[in-house]
Amino acid sequence: MSRTAVIGSVAVALAAGVGATIYLMQPDPGPAAPRAAVAPAPAPPLVREAPAPGPAPVPAEPPRPARRAAAPPVEAAPEPAAAPVEAAPEVGTLRIGADVPGAQVFLDRQFIGAAPVVAENVKPGTHQLNVSAEGFDSFAQAIEVEPGSRDIAVKLKEVRLDARVDVIHRHGIGSCRGRLVATAQGIRYETMDKDDQFTTALLDLDTFQVDYLQKNLRLRLRQGKQFNFTDPEGNADRLFVFHRDVEKARERLRRGDQPAAD
Repeated sequence: MSRTAVIGSVAVALAAGVGATIYLMQPDPGPAAPRAAVAPAPAPPLVREAPAPGPAPVPAEPPRPARRAAAPPVEAAPEPAAAPVEAAPEVGTLRIGADVPGAQVFLDRQFIGAAPVVAENVKPGTHQLNVSAEGFDSFAQAIEVEPGSRDIAVKLKEVRLDARVDVIHRHGIGSCRGRLVATAQGIRYETMDKDDQFTTALLDLDTFQVDYLQKNLRLRLRQGKQFNFTDPEGNADRLFVFHRDVEKARERLRRGDQPAAD
């Protein structure tokens, strides 16, 4: 069909108001040229799918060392036996009184109080007891303490005396040698000369004097014989100490203190 015929057909259709499908026809190109043979496209290479991953390989365990024979169980060393606990030694209790109230009491040189006083928890054994009061001779004695209670009565008002000294008694002609011994009960002269021996109470001395410079001790019995004593070695110190101790006891006896029993 020619181009003019086509245009005319379209115009007729539009004029008639009839809807029609319009086909646009391409002009006939004429006989088709022969097509060259097209080689088929090469097939895509065959891709093999990778196998699905399996479980991760478990590493092989290292070879285990050969088992050693089990060592015999080691027995724990027995604990040392605890040392036996020594029982605490029983202690003693001392109740200390004195005939002078308020006298100072010392045990092993430690002041424990004024008499009467109680010393508790005293270990058994030997202890030193000292008691003193103004105007009285001090009391000093070693005491044995045993478990339990013990009462100790200290008598400071008692006159205690134990003094002695070696002397030479000079006569008008010659001399004799002996010893003066003084206790609370009296004083005596011990000698081989029987005519010079005597024993008398401390208060029965009319004269009792020491002369340190002359190094002698003069003694006169009441209404009796007189003695002049010297030290065998010419030492006035021993005569002085003897006189001091005896005179101190005589003074206490004068004020009414009682002599201690032998």
